[in-house]
Amino acid sequence: VPIGKANIVQEGDDLTIISWGAMIKTCQDAIEKLNNKYSVELIDLRTINPYDAETIIASVKKTGRCVIVHEAIRTSGFAAELIAAINEKALLSLEAPVVRVTAPDAPYPLYKLENYYLPDVNRVLKAIEKVMSF
Repeated sequence: VPIGKANIVQEGDDLTIISWGAMIKTCQDAIEKLNNKYSVELIDLRTINPYDAETIIASVKKTGRCVIVHEAIRTSGFAAELIAAINEKALLSLEAPVVRVTAPDAPYPLYKLENYYLPDVNRVLKAIEKVMSF
């Protein structure tokens, strides 16, 4: 796997989803549940330092919409850095604000509550609908 090069897991024209790690599977499951309602481009960053800004910007310019999904907390999470880059280089291409699906700003819970803490398929679907209906 080349360092700093994202993988376009699935190409699409309506919406870009950016994720990495374990959340890729969650995003794929959400896309599958859409039953082809939208054409979704799924980008697996693979590395976040360095990250592939070129692939992200090209995708967002193409689709005009973006959802970022990661396991970390919302505040100071890497999605904020990605949104800043998108705003600097693709703002005029956006048709809706970028939406983040993240863990809440709280300490990581004990095992029993882990599934409530981490982003899940339903939260990703809700974010997709929010961006697509803007």
